[in-house]
Amino acid sequence: MNLKDILNWRYTTKEFDTSKKISESDMKEVKNLLRMSPSSVNLQPWHFIITESKEGKERVAKGTQGFFQFNEPKVLNASAVVLFCSKIDADEKYYQHIADTDDKNGRFPDEDIKKGFLGAVKTFAGIHKYDLKDLNHWMEKQVYLNIGSFLLGVASLGIDATPMEGIDVKALDEEFGLREKGYTSLVAVSIGYRATSDFNSTEKTPKSRLPESEIMTVI
Repeated sequence: MNLKDILNWRYTTKEFDTSKKISESDMKEVKNLLRMSPSSVNLQPWHFIITESKEGKERVAKGTQGFFQFNEPKVLNASAVVLFCSKIDADEKYYQHIADTDDKNGRFPDEDIKKGFLGAVKTFAGIHKYDLKDLNHWMEKQVYLNIGSFLLGVASLGIDATPMEGIDVKALDEEFGLREKGYTSLVAVSIGYRATSDFNSTEKTPKSRLPESEIMTVI
């Protein structure tokens, strides 16, 4: 499929075919999508909990109880679920860790460029931490960048997805001990293959977007 076809094909899947599982090779591609997503100053302020097992999905489904129970089948019936988590805070030790990792991977031809990179990270993170006072929200934005590229990426593999903000993040943070590790859960994305009975499929329900003339100004 070309990009236009992929965009028209993908949609928020409401019902998964429980008989179809994502192959091991495609799951490797799924994990690579998560790892290779862009982020501001390469901060990578995320962690992912990935489960394909019945037991793991049941643990994630603890975040779909009560008010969010409508999302429980989308977790339990999917082939796999990814819980996207964001760092709660970042400090100079973490910035140095990013720079050292980049250096180890050959990103910096010399020490001056490494120092320049580290300075840029500290500058932009400092703006959000001290001036705008929205560091955690800024890091969450980077995770949402990852979610966007993830949805398009899995669609390019012919894999359906359901992003869900309708989850009890406190329950999931407690279930996986996330806050003690410096993270908090944001969004769960179930992946798998659409059931033929899914009412929301693009074969049954045409996609709808605002017209180009309304949302774009070309100058």
